[in-house]
Amino acid sequence: MEKSENIDYSDAQTLTKSRYIAYALITLVLVLNCAIRFHLRNIPLERDEGEYAYAGQLMLQGIPPYKLAYNMKLPGTYAAYAVILAVFGQTPAGVHLGLLLVSSVTVFLVFLLALRLAGPTAGVVAGASYALLSVSPSVLGFCGHATHFVVLMAMAGVLLLLEALDKERLWLFFGSGVFLGSAFVMKQPGLLFVIFGALYLLRTEREHGVEWRAVGKKLGALLGGAALPFALTCLMLWRAGVFGTFWFWTISYASQYAINWGLSEGAHLLVTMFPAIMGPGVWLWIIAALGVTACVWDEEMRPQSPFALGFLLFSFLAVCPSLLFREHYFILMLPAVSVLAGIAVSSGMKILSLRQQTRTLYYAPAILFIIALGWCFSRQKDFFLQDNPIATSRKLYGGNPFPEAIPVADYIRQRTSENASIVVLGSEPEIYFYAHRHSATGYIYTYGLMEEQKYALKMQQQMISEIEAARPETLVWVNVRASWLPHDHSEGLLLSWAQKYVHDRYDLTGVADIHATQTDYRWGDDAKNYQPRSNSVVFVFKRKTS
Repeated sequence: MEKSENIDYSDAQTLTKSRYIAYALITLVLVLNCAIRFHLRNIPLERDEGEYAYAGQLMLQGIPPYKLAYNMKLPGTYAAYAVILAVFGQTPAGVHLGLLLVSSVTVFLVFLLALRLAGPTAGVVAGASYALLSVSPSVLGFCGHATHFVVLMAMAGVLLLLEALDKERLWLFFGSGVFLGSAFVMKQPGLLFVIFGALYLLRTEREHGVEWRAVGKKLGALLGGAALPFALTCLMLWRAGVFGTFWFWTISYASQYAINWGLSEGAHLLVTMFPAIMGPGVWLWIIAALGVTACVWDEEMRPQSPFALGFLLFSFLAVCPSLLFREHYFILMLPAVSVLAGIAVSSGMKILSLRQQTRTLYYAPAILFIIALGWCFSRQKDFFLQDNPIATSRKLYGGNPFPEAIPVADYIRQRTSENASIVVLGSEPEIYFYAHRHSATGYIYTYGLMEEQKYALKMQQQMISEIEAARPETLVWVNVRASWLPHDHSEGLLLSWAQKYVHDRYDLTGVADIHATQTDYRWGDDAKNYQPRSNSVVFVFKRKTS
């Protein structure tokens, strides 16, 4: 008995030491993550960031979402941006410093989840994997997309759910539901994490043979908590007088967007782009795939496999609702992928330590992981270490006018009054944000107006009427195909109207002619006589005085 107690004491000491080392290593990971993201903080905002930043800016002015900015996304990320802008400032650097904080908390939560499931080694591997994969340009992870905020809330929710299942406290189930419901309010795909939490609770309770009345209370607490953020959102928007607009965009129009892409087209797109999503992190994804197998052959991991594999499945399903796979959607999968990478390394080390003949290879899985991590970083080091944010944006986004939005907005802000309204014909809401001017129309994107969907013509007519009623002092025409995405079946009303409207009521006062390596700017009289030499041009017009 004494020998057994000594062994147990020694094992406890070893585990405690391992945990201290793990916390030290994850601290190092967090420092490096912060260093990379801080270095990238000045990259110009892209469209989605511009939308969130403009909506957040309006909220700080007391203007509710969906009043001056229409979009199909739920408003949780708008609120998060409002907080970030209030704390860090209304600049690209402010947005990205807020993202740095969100990313760091998420890295630590991923670490805690893997630590809970498979131990200290798994925790460090998972945290390091997520930190590097989630900042990669292959998933546009350096941008402040809504998916980062969904993941943050989902991770907090699933961790609290595991704690609730251990401690059998109803308030913990309710708290878990609040976080999972907040993931949904950040963006609609977050609903998949609510469903995962509810199904995992039911499976766990059934396995333990708990009576249905007790299960019903826990499930009710979880789902009640999950419903609360959305219910409060609806109530606040109703009181603000924008509930009808909110419902149309986030439910009616969003349902049209979701069915615009067929199953076969979506599957083809997924297969085509998935290698690029893995990109330089391909070896980390392969290690994660080995983690899936470890859930089968590692006996100690089998009790955790329903959670780990279920989390992976629902994370993937969260990427899929529209079947229109975009790079940043895959951020939703990265926590599950990172946890499985941690399981693979931890299980591999454990198996090698059990046999005398392989004990010398004990650290081989960890060494292979470090090599994979180093490979992932080295293949992206030019991006991570680039000192020119404009060049970085141009390399990633080609002729999209994200760098040009800043000087265009500065020009507008310097020549208009604070209460002047402006309009951007194109999908560049970042111009409104930079200019600190209100939009003359709620249509801050023109993508939806070009889509083949039943609301397109009605939406174009509404945009036209809003612009004509507001008589904006400045009009920006973004002659960049990627800002419109027209196709053969697009309604032509808006473009034909705009050509006549601009010709009759506005004078050209600015041109940003976008080339591969530079942008030519012309202002005032110089703009009137300038002939653009590229296919990507931003025109600025001032309303005629007569």
